[in-house]
Amino acid sequence: MSLLAMQRDFRAWLSESSDDAALRIGEAARPGLDVYHDNYRAALANCLAEVFERVLLWIGEERFRSTAAAHIDVTPPHAWTLDAYAGDFPETLDLLFRDDPEIAELGWLDLALSEAFVGSDAVPVDPGRLGEVDWDRAVLRLSPTLATHVFRSNAAAIWSALSAGEVPPAAALLPEPVTILLWRKGLTPCFRTAEPGEGQAIALARSGADFNAICAAMIERLGEQEGIAAAGGFLGRWIGDDLVVGID
Repeated sequence: MSLLAMQRDFRAWLSESSDDAALRIGEAARPGLDVYHDNYRAALANCLAEVFERVLLWIGEERFRSTAAAHIDVTPPHAWTLDAYAGDFPETLDLLFRDDPEIAELGWLDLALSEAFVGSDAVPVDPGRLGEVDWDRAVLRLSPTLATHVFRSNAAAIWSALSAGEVPPAAALLPEPVTILLWRKGLTPCFRTAEPGEGQAIALARSGADFNAICAAMIERLGEQEGIAAAGGFLGRWIGDDLVVGID
């Protein structure tokens, strides 16, 4: 057996528990293969438990471990670093817990906050220079750590309670879906619920639309007076939150 063939069989054994691969490697190696296989799965499960701490607290150790095992069965690592393995787990949570949307939304928060923590650095704009900006043509550059997600449940409140060591509220669907904004301010990942229309404004800014276009969208949504006030309010809050890192 060539080294390449042995490496492929070893990978097949780890990721698929392939008995054919184990036989080709050799029966004498089976005890050692079992040890490697158990360590491999334990490392992946521990990675998920570390990243998805609030999901684990919410659904419990036993349920989390069985969910992680189901994920590991069908999702082998795809990158050189173990940190990347957590990326697909919220999709598994969404698939397995369709009737409990707060679980996948907790997973999204856990993952996005951990990714924001190690995200790219960017210096927020200096508010003192805003008077120099031509707002009819200004294009906002937002923080590279900014992420958004539409929530159907009160997962944000559950996450906050679990993080504070408090008794979380019962899971509940929201009257209407909301957009959650998540980013890193300084060294601290944080999130909040977007104001009405703010998710649309964020999407426009991230697409490269200028501030004039954002104002126009808010006017169409809310009327002239309220729309202009809303766009100005969003801008002020984004600057206060260190979300704006450049104005072109």
